[in-house]
Amino acid sequence: MNLFVEIFYLAAAVLFILGLKQMASPVTARRGIVWAGIGMVLATLITFVHPHVNTNYLLIIIGIAVGGGIAWKTGKEVAMTDMPQMIALYNGMGGGAAAAIAAVELIKHHEMDPVVQLLAVAGALIGAIAFSGSLIAFGKLQGLKQLRGAFRFKNQQRINAALFIVTVWMGLGIATSGTDYGMFTLFLFFALALAFGVMMTLPIGGADMPVVISLYNAFTGLAVGFEGYVLDNPAMMIAGIVVGSAGTLLTQLMAKAMNRPITNVLFSNFGETTGEAQEVSGSMKAIEAPDAAIMMAFAEKVIIIPGYGMAVAQAQHKIWEMTKQLQERGVTVKFAIHPVAGRMPGHMNVLLAEAGVPYNIIYDLDEINEEFRTADVALVIGANDVVNPIARTDPNSPIYGMPILNADYAKNVIVVKRGQGAGFSGIENHLFFADNCRMLYGDGQAVANELISNMKEL
Repeated sequence: MNLFVEIFYLAAAVLFILGLKQMASPVTARRGIVWAGIGMVLATLITFVHPHVNTNYLLIIIGIAVGGGIAWKTGKEVAMTDMPQMIALYNGMGGGAAAAIAAVELIKHHEMDPVVQLLAVAGALIGAIAFSGSLIAFGKLQGLKQLRGAFRFKNQQRINAALFIVTVWMGLGIATSGTDYGMFTLFLFFALALAFGVMMTLPIGGADMPVVISLYNAFTGLAVGFEGYVLDNPAMMIAGIVVGSAGTLLTQLMAKAMNRPITNVLFSNFGETTGEAQEVSGSMKAIEAPDAAIMMAFAEKVIIIPGYGMAVAQAQHKIWEMTKQLQERGVTVKFAIHPVAGRMPGHMNVLLAEAGVPYNIIYDLDEINEEFRTADVALVIGANDVVNPIARTDPNSPIYGMPILNADYAKNVIVVKRGQGAGFSGIENHLFFADNCRMLYGDGQAVANELISNMKEL
């Protein structure tokens, strides 16, 4: 590789790292995305003069045009509520691309350094798992009828473990045999890796998808990094390692937020329980919008807990308008965000930022939880498992041990909800039956609008 190409790859890598650092804060995240995007454009353009890329220019341009065009159109049109599905799909495409690079290199049957060949196989394995697993995650998030819920059967973990061991064993065989491996063996290795990605994701319920998405994001980054080493491409190596490291850290944070070790995420049907769940006592008590508006308008402190239901209703703008109404009346209003609220990491932060909610009134779980005891009203809109007190009390609950927002400690709780169903996870929420809780039924945006109208009349 000539010095000219290396310098531009290094510049692209620096832009990736700076961009990722900027994305650490909502204030600078937009700038970070632009910087990383410029780095990607730079890396793509300089690849055209890479000494190993001297044919098929037309095919490359057509591929970039088609892929870029689809990404541009879908990126502009995708609804915020569908963003988790798009992230899952893009994760899968990245993993699939890395696996495809490995397949091309291994099909060539040319002599490779043993370390390079091992990394090619490792990238193929991880990339293929990320590809098929992400497609299943996409289907679950999209609510496809065939993939709805968690698919579990007897001895599933043993079958998955056996499948994984056989796949790794075949991969090691390919990695250590030089060019002495057959095409059928290679085909079978990829088929088993893809099958493991499917089998690994099928048992996982929708409530755990944020962890799965961040895990596959890490897988994709690592696979790209490995294949960058195979192609001797520094930009791919650095970008892949940065994405893989960031994804791994995010996965650990998400798992910690759900009080689940990474091994449990990887090798168990998490969310599965063996005992009988604690019965719900009490009943749901409804409240009308005028009474809820009075309760909040005359409160000293209101804490708002947004969840996926707010995203579905696109109620974030009305909720911010309502917040300003309360602030004008002298009410202290804060937003409490659970790390796994929504269906992807940072989902609620993005929605609130889109509505213009200032960052200084948005708090993470650790920062806000002690304040619920001093809150007059906790307004839950579209959130479910992250405020379910059963996570503290019932060892047989699928979410037992998961840190939750202590909404039930507030003097009054108002839950905005469409109906009395158990929600996406299928777990009954004991908060909804508590004595201090009132249910405000309806679409999130319509309810927020009604609350605003009633507050203006006070």
